[in-house]
Amino acid sequence: MLIPNRAFLRQLVQEYEALRAEESATAAEPGPRARDLAYTLCVSTGTRDVRLALEKAHRLLTAMPEPARLAD
Repeated sequence: MLIPNRAFLRQLVQEYEALRAEESATAAEPGPRARDLAYTLCVSTGTRDVRLALEKAHRLLTAMPEPARLAD
């Protein structure tokens, strides 16, 4: 399996979780943007269920080293 870019994966997770938290207050079903993000998370993590994709994404993000910062 290909490993997604850390920053890309982190952004996907953050955006999906924020959107679902926002939507859960007003709608039971995810909207089109949340479905698109869920699909992209599944493809990026090699899963078929968004819950599994989120679990795997969190594990990958924990295991991936932070990129080195350049000195100013």
